[in-house]
Amino acid sequence: MIQASKLIAQGQGLAAALIRRASTVELDWDVRQKSRFDATDSAGRQLGVFLPRGTLVRGGDVLVAEDGSLIKVLAAAQPVLRITACTEHGSAFDLTRAAYHLGNRHVPIELQPDHLKIEPDHVLADLLRAMHLTVSEETASFEPEGGAYSSNGHNHEHAAPKPINIPIKAAAPHVHGPDCKHDHS
Repeated sequence: MIQASKLIAQGQGLAAALIRRASTVELDWDVRQKSRFDATDSAGRQLGVFLPRGTLVRGGDVLVAEDGSLIKVLAAAQPVLRITACTEHGSAFDLTRAAYHLGNRHVPIELQPDHLKIEPDHVLADLLRAMHLTVSEETASFEPEGGAYSSNGHNHEHAAPKPINIPIKAAAPHVHGPDCKHDHS
């Protein structure tokens, strides 16, 4: 078994030719949200993946094995529920409302401009249908949002601008004495 304990998000900084030559490993969401798992790559090698706790593995990420070889991660197709607004009397706002209710239930959810995806759950499917949404079963890759505090898949910063230090000329010290001409009560 070969060990992989480094992840390069989306292969950032790697030459495209290296990524094309890399073996691949196809993993569903259940596995990709774990930081330790076993898998078999496209070259037939047994992999033991040991990543820092809390690491999410995304389709397009590249694992680096202990021998220096690269393994590109593919998001495996898996059963999902595709949620769309009703074409007869719905609107895009219905998807926003659905995302809100699913988020309140801490459901992993993939957000797309015209649809949402979640893992199959008949109770949630019934809830969404009661909200007049169209819910269909399909097999597709699943890339849910990482959450507000996750940096996976979102690499640019939104930090507040650094303050500008402008020197301020200090006022002359205020001296109190018998002739200061104001009240000190």
